[in-house]
Amino acid sequence: MCAACGVPTHIPVLDPEPEGDLTSAAQLIAGAPPAKSAKFAALRNRACRPYLGGAALAMMADNIEHVITYWVIWEKFHSPALTGFEVISHWLPFLLLSPYFGALADRYDCRKLIQGSQALFMAVSLTWGILFFTNSLTVWNACILLILHGTAGALWAPPEQLLLEDFVGVEDLPSAIRLNSTARSLGVLAGPVVGSALLLGLGPVRGIWVNIAFYLPLTILMARTKFTGHTRHGVVARERVTALAAVKVFKEVSRDRVLASMIILAGLGSFFVGSAMQVVMPEIASTTTGLSSGTAYGVLLFANGLGGVLGGLLLEGTGWIRLSVRSALWSTLVYGAASVFFAVSHDYLIAAPLLIVGGVANLAAMSITQTVVQLRAPREKKGQVIGVYGVGANGMRIGSGFTVGLFGAAVGLRTALGLSSTALVVCVALMAAYLAVIARRDRRSGDKLSTANQMGANTP
Repeated sequence: MCAACGVPTHIPVLDPEPEGDLTSAAQLIAGAPPAKSAKFAALRNRACRPYLGGAALAMMADNIEHVITYWVIWEKFHSPALTGFEVISHWLPFLLLSPYFGALADRYDCRKLIQGSQALFMAVSLTWGILFFTNSLTVWNACILLILHGTAGALWAPPEQLLLEDFVGVEDLPSAIRLNSTARSLGVLAGPVVGSALLLGLGPVRGIWVNIAFYLPLTILMARTKFTGHTRHGVVARERVTALAAVKVFKEVSRDRVLASMIILAGLGSFFVGSAMQVVMPEIASTTTGLSSGTAYGVLLFANGLGGVLGGLLLEGTGWIRLSVRSALWSTLVYGAASVFFAVSHDYLIAAPLLIVGGVANLAAMSITQTVVQLRAPREKKGQVIGVYGVGANGMRIGSGFTVGLFGAAVGLRTALGLSSTALVVCVALMAAYLAVIARRDRRSGDKLSTANQMGANTP
């Protein structure tokens, strides 16, 4: 019986590599599922399937709100500083509150937490519409609503991951995480299209109010499903939820080299590239040959979203990439390299495929790191560890506003993206080299210990 998950037939081996190899999932993922599972396994699960649809709609609504509110804010204030704050406010709650929200997910019904996040999304959309209708929008209340919107996203993330595992179990968790990432990418892809249609067809007031309806399916589903995020294993967290206790999990995570490596790897991709693609897209589109700037902008936006969707479908349908630290490192390297070449490409026939390749690699890296973290996390603090992962994978996206946004104001956005992406490649390469050195050192220590034991056994 596996000590980590309690499954009698479970073999905790994914990627047979030499013992001590830190790029192998075999020794690093305690309680990992078998190497091969059914393709699209999460879609075969009757509880998980409707959740994926509801999550795609909610993510689409999230992006619709961005389209409408960002346009209104720009038209009313024409403030570059407020535009920068839009990015910061979206990711700042992930940076500051994710561990605490993870601690809540460890102790309480995850359905209620997800309903709370969706209710906050809907309340923010309703308030935007009221302010638009009464023409009373000011900078200060726009800032408050932007922060509340980001807080809703941060509250949604940790209970969602616990609920996915509750739906499908440990064996099919990789499939659930990949397909959930694909569903979210589909929402990101459809959001700007539907948001633009609502903005042009109904106007900002009615458009933002209609958008509330897209949050309802997931909210209603949470009232109907029997899974709580703790149905299979029960609530095992016993510590009282406090902000200080949630922060202490950072220290505990640092003791596990694999958990720390995966969180750092996700944080590197978010910090150096993160949300920068959306920031640089208008300038790159305006200097791309072969199409008008407006058409090129639409093509590049579509390619950027399409990469995540295709990546999820390809990875789930083919099983080409193993669940291992080595795969996460390579995927992040490809993501960084694709971003570098995209930054220097001026032909849309080259730029668009690079965005698709980068999207596939990014989805692979994020889904692998998320799965490894979730499988290795102690059950009693799984939500908190997922929250710490959210700090790296989502909260660190604020960094791209500095590495690309502010730096780009001085040297140009293309140059800033190219240099920031190069820094990502260098950092990941250094991280891979460090892990390889540690692996060799551990192997030598293991060999010496084995030799000493043999000599001791042969001594009369």
